[in-house]
Amino acid sequence: MKVMSSTHPTAETTAPYGSGASASAPDRHSDYALDKVKKIRTVHLAQAKADGEKFAMLTCYDALTAAVFDAAGIETLLVGDSAGNNVLGHESTLTITVDQMIPLVAAVSSATKRAFVIADMPFGSYQISPAQAVETAVRFMKEGGAHAVKMEASAYYAEHVRAVVNAGIPVVAHIGFTPQAEHALGGFRIQGRGDASAHVVEDAKALVEAGAFCVLLEMTTNDTAAAVNQAIGPVPMVSIGAGSDATGFVLVWQDMMGLREGKMARFVKQYANLHKIFSDAARAYQDDIRSGAYPAPEHSFEV
Repeated sequence: MKVMSSTHPTAETTAPYGSGASASAPDRHSDYALDKVKKIRTVHLAQAKADGEKFAMLTCYDALTAAVFDAAGIETLLVGDSAGNNVLGHESTLTITVDQMIPLVAAVSSATKRAFVIADMPFGSYQISPAQAVETAVRFMKEGGAHAVKMEASAYYAEHVRAVVNAGIPVVAHIGFTPQAEHALGGFRIQGRGDASAHVVEDAKALVEAGAFCVLLEMTTNDTAAAVNQAIGPVPMVSIGAGSDATGFVLVWQDMMGLREGKMARFVKQYANLHKIFSDAARAYQDDIRSGAYPAPEHSFEV
C-alpha cells in the first residue's frame, strides 16, 4: 500500500502494513530516522525497529494534552478505551462506547501535527464479525481522523484484523493481558508464564500474518516478550509491562504524570506529581477567593 505525503514525500515509500519494513530499507541517517521525520507513519515505526531506535507512546484523550505531547516529540498517541476509567470515571474499560470515543479521537487528531494517532476499538465494537470490525474502524478514520486502530485480539481474530487491513486501515494488535477480557482472564494477571508463553507467541504470529503492522504486548514475562519480539521479525513491538525488549513503550499519561493517586502497576514510572500541583493550585485559588486577593484590580475592567 502506498503511503503518501504532500509535505515530505522523500521520507515515505511503499510497504505493506504487515511487512514491518520499508521497500527501500534506507540507512540509519536517512529521512526515516525518527528525529528527522516531519510526520510519523507506519513505515517509520517499522524502520525504527530495523535501526535499533526506540519510540514513545502515551495515551491521550483531549486536544490540549495532545498538543503538549506532540510538541514534546512523543511519536505515537493512543486514544485508549482507558478513557472509560480516566475520563468518564468508569470502573473498567468495558463500558465505553464508540460514540463516546470518537469525539476524543477527533480532539487528539486535530491537535497533532507530527504524532501518529491510534484509536482503540472498544469492547463489543469488532468481536461480532470482520464486517463489524471494518465498520467500526472506518468510523474512527472518517469521523475521528485516526491514523490507525488498535484491537485487543488473539489468533481467533486474525480474520477481523485481515478485513480491517484490507480496507486500507493500519492495525495494532494488542495481545498478552487484554483488559477487555479481564473477567475471562481471572483479573489483572501476568500472562505468558510457563506453557502459556507459546500461545502468546502464536497469537502474535497469526495477527502479524493477518496484516497487523505493530504488536502491543501487555503484562507478560520478559522471556515471553523477547520470544514475541523475535517471532514477529521486522514488525515493531510496543511494551506495557512487557519488559525492555521492544521498540516502543506506552504508559497511561495520568499514571506517568502522577495525576492519578493510589497504587500503581509495577511497570509504571512517574515523571511528575501533577496531583500535588493541581491540588496546591486549587487550594491557592480558593484561599485568594476567601481572602479577597482575587480578583485584584488588574483582573478587572474600568469603564
